This record gives sequence, C-alpha cells and structure tokens, in this order.
Amino acid sequence: MKDELREELRKKFAKMMSALFKQKGANFDINIIASDEAQDFINTHTSVLDSSFQKVEMSDLMRQRLTRSNYIFSGMKTFHELNEAFPSLLDENGNKKTFERFLNDVRKIDETYNSNYLRAEYNFVQASAEMAAKWEKFMEDGDHYYLQYRTQHDNKVRPEHASLDRVTLPASDSFWESYYPPNGWNCRCTVVQVLKRKYEPTPHDEAMSLGEDALQTDKKGIFRFNSGKEQKTVPDYNPYTIKRCRDCDIAKGKIKLARFVPENELCEACRILHQLREEGEQRRLTSEERRTIQESVLTWADRHLPRITMQDGTQAARLTVETKEGIELHIGKKFFTETFSKCKNSRRVAETMEVATHVNNWIRDAEQIRIEPGRHHDFNFVVFKATYNNQEIEFKAKETEGLIVYMMRLI
Repeated sequence: MKDELREELRKKFAKMMSALFKQKGANFDINIIASDEAQDFINTHTSVLDSSFQKVEMSDLMRQRLTRSNYIFSGMKTFHELNEAFPSLLDENGNKKTFERFLNDVRKIDETYNSNYLRAEYNFVQASAEMAAKWEKFMEDGDHYYLQYRTQHDNKVRPEHASLDRVTLPASDSFWESYYPPNGWNCRCTVVQVLKRKYEPTPHDEAMSLGEDALQTDKKGIFRFNSGKEQKTVPDYNPYTIKRCRDCDIAKGKIKLARFVPENELCEACRILHQLREEGEQRRLTSEERRTIQESVLTWADRHLPRITMQDGTQAARLTVETKEGIELHIGKKFFTETFSKCKNSRRVAETMEVATHVNNWIRDAEQIRIEPGRHHDFNFVVFKATYNNQEIEFKAKETEGLIVYMMRLI
C-alpha cells in the first residue's frame, strides 16, 4: 500500500471526525454514515483496497462486483470507527472536548483501523481478487481440467495449509466453496488447473476433512468462501459484521427482498450503505457506452460460439448444451442481439450483457418454469429460470425446430 494513499486516508479521517464532532444529541446518529464526509472517507478507503488488484486481468463485471464488495466492507468498517470514536466526544466530567483534543484522542482509532488492520485487509483483498480472476478463467473451461490446491512450499507456509497441498478435485466439487484460497489473513496459497490424465482426484470426503482441519482455528468460518463464485473480495460475515449476515438479503444487496427490518445500528448501517451503493450505480449509460457494450459482446460471441454446418449447408455460430433436466438448448448470436435490444435502455445493461457472456456457466442448471404463447409468432416460448453468483436469471427459448434460446433478463 502506497504511503500517499495512507496519508490521504488520514486526512479524510480527520474530516469525518469533524462531522462527528458537529453531531447533535446524546446518542450516536447512524445516519452520519451517509454524510459527505463519511462517504468521502469510505470511497477513499475503497480506492485503497481497489488499488490492490488494479493490474489483475478480469471481466468488467467481476471488477465491478469486487469494487462493490470493497465499498460495503469499507463502509461497515467505518461504522465501527465512528461508533468507537463517539464516546470520546466527552471528557471525564461529561463535558464536550475541544475538537483538537477530540481529534488527538481518536488518532489511535485511525492508527489501529487504517494502518494496522488495513495492511492485512489490503493483502487479503489482493489475494481474493487474484483468486476471483482465476476462478473466472477456470469457469470458462468447466470440468475439462481438475483444480489443484498449491502452497508456496517454503518455511512460511502454515502447517494446516500445507496439508491441503496437492488436493485435486473438479471445479464443480463443493470443496472449493469453502476452502478456495485465501484461507486466512496473509494466506499465499493458490489453485491451478491440471490435466486429468496426469492426476487422480482426491476423494471428496478426504478433501473436506483436510479442509476442516486446515481451518479449525477459523471458529467463526469467516474465511470459508469462494471469492470468484461469490464475486466478493470479503465474505458477508467478516470482522465488521455478524453471523446473521451470511443469509441476510440486505447483506447480499437485495434490499427490496429483505425479510426483516434492521433491529440494530449495525444492520441499519448495512442497509444505508447498500442503498447508497445502489443509488450510485443507477446512472443511465450514454449511447456511445451502450454501443461499446454491444460491440464487445458481439465480438465475444464471434470468438466463443462454435461454428457449425446447418442442414441447409450454411455456416452458423451456435452452442448446444443440455440442462440438468435433460433439455437440449441451442444458443446463437441472436440470443445476444435480442437480449441487448431488450435491455439497452436499462441501467443494468452492462451487468446483463456480462452475465449473458457467461451463459455457458449457468444455463446447464436452468429449470423450466412455464410456457408462454407467442403473441406475435406462430410458436411458443419455453421460459427457464437460473441462478448465477446469487443473481436470478430468466430466459426464453423459442419452441421451433428444437429449443433456441431467444433472450434473457436479470430478475
């Protein structure tokens, strides 16, 4: 982490403390998290974490999701800093301190959170982002290769992590949901693809047992997540949140689907942060930005859709897959053009088209949910539902000569 970034964070911390100092009332007002000063600090902290993977190659969607994760993590951390600083506003006699004395007293909070803790957090986010980018590439190949756990093979490797070295399993094995690196602060473990013909897979139960032993000191299970699969640098349950966050709709960014009203300041802070993040992303793209998205998606389709010979002898780009229900689906370039046509004016057009390019990763798990009559066509549409990285997807397939995937949308 660069010294100038740390100094910038220090300045923003002082400005945020100035806003806290001006707060009225005897109780901590959680809404300060939405103040300009607090948001400026949170965004700066987010930028520090983002800088750790600035040069790592990944898709635009993955980078957007990881940055979003950093923002929420930074915001929840800031909530703790503000909450911890609030009692320092008063002296031992209950009188309000001068700002200079107050700021001097809370400098230790800044040093603890934004120097000591931040070093480990920066390294963890960097490792998470690098592994998320790797996972994205692994998913393009599916189970054509095995994935193999690797340590750095030096005297700094933790013994409990060393036992995981050479664990070999398909990418689809649930082992990778809990024991995909990093598996702790400053963990340097990684995962590589290996040829199936060269390695025997580790028995699943044996691998899970080794993983459990390796993370036995992680009593809260904070590190048991897959940054690539969840598209997050830090899990929802981390040092600044609570166990309940693992299954909370608000923590997952689904504010409108939240099943409960925040009952404490921490949950309310989370809700405010997700609301602010959502509002910040609700910007309509320019026509030039939309055109760039369309061109990049069509270029992707040209490169990745297999060329086949149709019955009439013509060449076409088409991917054929079979769902877990045994339904054969055909995906052509039309799928991308129709999807773009339907969502080009949506604020989620970039996200939608990015998910579309990962169709090979989610379509096999799709489930048929209904059949719709074609109002302006002489065929029906078969509607399916799928989930990809906690995002629900609905898509339609034309019921003509086989099922041809027509378009999709995020729901």
